[in-house]
Amino acid sequence: MIEEHALVVALNAEGVWVETQRRSVCGSCAVNKGCGTATLAKVLGNKRSQVRALNPKSTSVTVGDEVIIGINEQALVRGSLAVYIVPLLALFVFGVLGQMLGTQLLIESHEGMTIVFSLIGLALGFAWVSRFTRRIGGDRRYQPVLLRRVIPVK
Repeated sequence: MIEEHALVVALNAEGVWVETQRRSVCGSCAVNKGCGTATLAKVLGNKRSQVRALNPKSTSVTVGDEVIIGINEQALVRGSLAVYIVPLLALFVFGVLGQMLGTQLLIESHEGMTIVFSLIGLALGFAWVSRFTRRIGGDRRYQPVLLRRVIPVK
């Protein structure tokens, strides 16, 4: 389970709305001056995002509480592969198909066909990702869950 600190911002029957803050650990890294991630973190800053977390244990929380939320590692990896790999794979496969078709049709300059087919593949890959995300939207395995409330140290 991948865990993250969050702040409760709203409660409803569907779950707990929490706000997380994107943080960079670049300050503790030895190569932070020459790293693209460090530069990107400086440009983008510490942005906050809100997400609904399920509360399967019915943990008692109120707005303003600090909590720990988590998501299954397998779900995160599968979702990441779907979002990043499928469109790229479709782009390359359709590009190769376009090039092969252009060669078979004896088109002198088949780069245009390769580009068109690549863009079609990319669009189909994005359409598949959109359908995939709608399908898993209600799947509890892909939803962050409230793990526990953080007890403040006095």
